[in-house]
Amino acid sequence: MILPVYVFGQPILRKEGRFIKEEEMPEIKILIENMWETMYASHGVGLAAHQIGRDLRLFIMDSVQVEEDMDMGKGFKKIFINAEKISEEGEIWTFEEGCLSFPEIRGNVDRHSKITIKYRDLDFVEHVETFDGFNARVIQHEYDHTIGELFIEKFKPLKKRLLKKRLDLIKVGEAKAGYPTRPYRK
Repeated sequence: MILPVYVFGQPILRKEGRFIKEEEMPEIKILIENMWETMYASHGVGLAAHQIGRDLRLFIMDSVQVEEDMDMGKGFKKIFINAEKISEEGEIWTFEEGCLSFPEIRGNVDRHSKITIKYRDLDFVEHVETFDGFNARVIQHEYDHTIGELFIEKFKPLKKRLLKKRLDLIKVGEAKAGYPTRPYRK
């Protein structure tokens, strides 16, 4: 089922996610299927549970679909449950990012080229892995969602000021996303 994407202004996007318990996995597996469907329908490469209104330490990504376009190494499709960042390292590199929770907003973000992360998979097996390049960037972006951080917070101050009016339009549901969204309504 395609779910609406929660957009800027929704309080849940700033909330730290809670860890998932193993006994919740039957429900979580259904949620993940809906997340895949939502992500693909929205033309994203990653989606965090916060973006569909759930404050969970959960995100998915599929960089295979853009590996040729990005020319940044081998892509993969993966689920990250209860992710915890162990380290970020390597060169800082700037790259233009977008986010499904910020329709029509893109901006340069500085990130480390490598991340080491601990997470659980769909079978609730724990892994510790290091990722680099574009895959590391997607993981860092989605991980930030799970701890209530937004990519616009990494924009330069001038860029933030220039986007203020557009961000205000997103908050009130005036953005053109091309996929179902859920703006904040008081």
